[in-house]
Amino acid sequence: MTVEVQTGAVIVDTTRSPYARWRPLPVDGVRLHDSIWEPRRRRTVQETLAEQYRLLEETDRLANFRRTAGKEPGGFTGIYFNDSDVYKWLEAAAWAMATDPTPELDRLIDSVVQELADAQQPDGYLDNFYTLGEMDKRWTELVRTHELYCAGHLFQAAVAHYRATGKENLLGVARRFADLICDTFGPEDAGKRPGTDGHEEIEMAMVELGRATGEQRYIDQAAYFLDARGHGLAGGDEYHQDHLPFREASDVVGHAVRQVYLTAGAADIYAETGDESIKAALDRLWDNMTQRRMYVSSGIGSRWEGEAFGKDFELPNSRAYTESCAAIGSVMWNWRMLLLTGEARYADLIETTLYNAMLPGLSLEGDTYYYQNPLSDDGTHRRRPWFDCACCPPNLARTLASIGGYLATVRDNELALHLYADAEIDAPLPSGDRVRLTVNTAYPWDGAIRVAVESAGSFTLALRIPGWSADASLTINGKPADVELPPGDYARLERAWQAGDVVDLTLPMPVRRLAAHPHLFENRGRIAIMRGPVLYCLERAGNGTVDPRDVRLPADAELSARHEPDLLGGVTVLEVEALVQPLADSWTNRLYQPLGAVGQASPADRQRITLIPYFVWANREPGPMEVWLGTA
Repeated sequence: MTVEVQTGAVIVDTTRSPYARWRPLPVDGVRLHDSIWEPRRRRTVQETLAEQYRLLEETDRLANFRRTAGKEPGGFTGIYFNDSDVYKWLEAAAWAMATDPTPELDRLIDSVVQELADAQQPDGYLDNFYTLGEMDKRWTELVRTHELYCAGHLFQAAVAHYRATGKENLLGVARRFADLICDTFGPEDAGKRPGTDGHEEIEMAMVELGRATGEQRYIDQAAYFLDARGHGLAGGDEYHQDHLPFREASDVVGHAVRQVYLTAGAADIYAETGDESIKAALDRLWDNMTQRRMYVSSGIGSRWEGEAFGKDFELPNSRAYTESCAAIGSVMWNWRMLLLTGEARYADLIETTLYNAMLPGLSLEGDTYYYQNPLSDDGTHRRRPWFDCACCPPNLARTLASIGGYLATVRDNELALHLYADAEIDAPLPSGDRVRLTVNTAYPWDGAIRVAVESAGSFTLALRIPGWSADASLTINGKPADVELPPGDYARLERAWQAGDVVDLTLPMPVRRLAAHPHLFENRGRIAIMRGPVLYCLERAGNGTVDPRDVRLPADAELSARHEPDLLGGVTVLEVEALVQPLADSWTNRLYQPLGAVGQASPADRQRITLIPYFVWANREPGPMEVWLGTA
């Protein structure tokens, strides 16, 4: 059997989407080498998957399937949506099989798939919370119990498994369940049950399943679920994005993961239908998120209450929720928008989100995780090996296992590089020709990117020039190229290439001081530091007894970059001579005092401090951390 394999945790098989601009490369089309995403950590994705499998067993998530199948006694254990953790793990394992297959992982996947198949009911239903509990209540608690959300993760895992291995056993499980859902949900006048899930996921999963199988009814069902929102069927409130029809939405609201999963699904539906009212809503929501409700880390979700977006400019640092899953959902949405439009701003946001909002969620050891990613901390927030609500660990695993899929896409006779990492790329063009490239770079620590062309042919090579990058330069075989290098767009090189041609792109990486919008009161008079796509922070660890809250950076202080190959997995640090000024003694045991009574602080000490990339914070001894620093 021949399988056209697509890549990415977000599949978006645009080969059959009439309104899409670019499409991903095959799973085996990108081979990462010395990249920040895995070798810098002390265990591989395969080892992380093995540890997560152990925890799935230890916490009875897999046992629930065996109990449903009658293989062992007992009732349902855990939170009602625990099935989804198994499905996300399966998706991660499938992408790992696509890029680094081993017989052991293949056997493990097959064993889990069989557990799912044995637990599936004769009519296709598969949800252990109800099959081991009160089956007469199935489909009656959609707002609360995530039945369709769990189904969506099953469908995504099945499509990933099919595209990565060519096996259809898990795809068959998914199709039987999807057929039941299509037969069950829809307009009342069609004899079906009106409704949709309180937690979005089913929308994009149904589209992906439809693309993989060629079943239009699955895509139509996704469109129904999108249109069902805003009519009180999924809670009727902002928390569930059910307060108004999607096409009327202008603000990102409610539970952040739900919101970006919904926009990702809506982008899929737009890709299939070309409904411009959906695209208009997506544009409004993207503008609201990026201009008023997103952290400098590109993290989203400012409220612990409801894991939710806040109001405009409501972006507290220490109480930032910025869930790892929300960052992953943002990548999913922006990946779809990139494929639909070809606009580099979406690739820019994917890049900064991956580095600064998603990657902090995993420790250097690869075995502990952050659910929340605050931008200020007193040293008490530490990663954990697992959670009762364990959505983030397998979500991080499936993203990291598929990270190569976000590097490049093809369109007509053009190959575009969106993200930069050491890699070998083998890309089929629609003409039938193949493009083979080798990318060598120390990015994001260095802006030098070399692309070696390994095959002859006429095609366009498009290289993203990040929006933060000014004064980029580019040569072909050592000679300056006569091509525009617009920040926030793509440099396009159209020529008859010869094997052995070499393109050198240089992206200068000066340190940038960023200020926050004046209405973001907490950060008035403070700055954040970025170099290239990487956000930096100040930890006490590595800086003696310095309290980051007492640090002030003079406006003329020079921040110098130095690569430290043996520090925190190998990172580039920033050094600067800062002013360290402890509080005046008059504040001892006082929360407030008259302005005139505030005593003089001790003279500020000039100290050399070291800033580290934010994504590696909390991998040393506990201590306070700040992203936003005071100025002097």
